[in-house]
Amino acid sequence: MADQRSGGNRLPLALPSASQGCSTGAGGSSAGTSGSPPASGNPPPPRNLQGLLQMAITAGSQEPDSPPEPMSEERRQWLQEAMSAAFRGQREEVEQMKSCLRVLSQPTPPAAGEADLAADQQEREGALELLADLCENMDNAADFCQLSGMHLLVGRYLEAGTAGLRWRAAQLIGTCSQNVAAIQEQVLGLGALRKLLRLLDRDACDTVRVKALFAISCLVREQEAGLLQFLRLDGFSVLMRAMQQQVQKLKVKSAFLLQNLLVGHPEHKGTLCSMGMVQQLVALIRTEHSPFHEHVLGALCSLVTDFPQGVRECREPQLGLEELLRHRCQLLQQQHEEYQEELEFCEKLLQTCFSTPTDDSMDR
Repeated sequence: MADQRSGGNRLPLALPSASQGCSTGAGGSSAGTSGSPPASGNPPPPRNLQGLLQMAITAGSQEPDSPPEPMSEERRQWLQEAMSAAFRGQREEVEQMKSCLRVLSQPTPPAAGEADLAADQQEREGALELLADLCENMDNAADFCQLSGMHLLVGRYLEAGTAGLRWRAAQLIGTCSQNVAAIQEQVLGLGALRKLLRLLDRDACDTVRVKALFAISCLVREQEAGLLQFLRLDGFSVLMRAMQQQVQKLKVKSAFLLQNLLVGHPEHKGTLCSMGMVQQLVALIRTEHSPFHEHVLGALCSLVTDFPQGVRECREPQLGLEELLRHRCQLLQQQHEEYQEELEFCEKLLQTCFSTPTDDSMDR
């Protein structure tokens, strides 16, 4: 199905059409490891195309000890079986995805009892989890999108009534989207980013918010169209509010994404300064010390690097940032090496903001 959608990972051979039903015991996205090698020393046959490609790369990288000899009949038969197993494994995985999508496409049972509703939800959650495992393979992720799976996720499951379905849908969107431009573009075109930002900002379930942030990160990092949508939807404000929550994982991942976007897209520093980002980051540093502060300081360092406006705002006397940084350095110098990177960020901020020429000379 996905012949040119995964960066060339798929072999240029046509897949035969799948005619058998879903096999829940099919191999996953990695090469098969069960069983013992044949007596000749050949490795076990791979279970899908990705495994077959890896086998070919490994074989091609080995230096021959002697000139190649004609292929033996045993070797030829083994190779044919390996290719057959690879195609069969890939075909079975597609059938598994189709089976999962049939489960997810079903309407909620009308007038069902509590037990029936619980069983229905469990089945849907299981389908989303299996899809997430399968779509770690980029070929499977591309096939999933061709089967209209992404339309179903964005249109129905991101806003499902139960948190277990919402966070699994967000996780699956992120898994499919990471590092695959074509899938990112499809997801953005379906309006998923707006819904994911709403989940990050407002959902009552912490797990939903963390998974929504994961999906957002996969859609905006190294993706210009995604970042432009993120800006139009006021994504930086949502990110700042996420850093102000009490959920440690959410705070750390939000600060890390902010730092990554500042490093990769310094042209947006002015926008962030106009939003009061410097003042809000400093306020976060003043909270009770935690490992989260390392990422906040990293983001602040990125914001002021080669950016005089950011430096000027850090120097505002009412912020008291210089005193805060010197006190933090004293505290960290007494700690273990686990805080070494945070200490380096503090020292860099002191050097950049408080040991540099005056504002007028910077502007010149």
